[in-house]
Amino acid sequence: MLTTHVEKLKDLAIVRCAGRLVRGEGVRVLKNAVISGNDTRIIVLDLSDVESVDAAGLTVLVSLHHWSRSRDIELKLINPSRFVLEMLDRTGLSSVLHISSFHDALVAIVGSSCSEPIAHGSLHPCCEHQQFSTAGD
Repeated sequence: MLTTHVEKLKDLAIVRCAGRLVRGEGVRVLKNAVISGNDTRIIVLDLSDVESVDAAGLTVLVSLHHWSRSRDIELKLINPSRFVLEMLDRTGLSSVLHISSFHDALVAIVGSSCSEPIAHGSLHPCCEHQQFSTAGD
């Protein structure tokens, strides 16, 4: 089962994923969560709690990469789990997809002029945001 939690902030959406990104419901849940951010400029996928990924999961990441580029949306993958990163490296997708740490992604998004500390897993403290969750099978 894959669950997602989406936080939206103006033109930014952070999609936190947990569980298994595998064929079937997991792929559908991720795709729906990301596509719900089609009114944003940047979508950040937090993959730190994704335990496993199969070929269908890798395919949906590539599909979402192409979908976002065609809409001029920046898609960033952050903190992939060790297993997910290994699969991205083995398939060569780590050189295609934008992968970074949570901190590096936030510095790029918020800008280096921001002096507010940002805790792992939190949006910038001075920002208002909406939250909602989706869960899949």
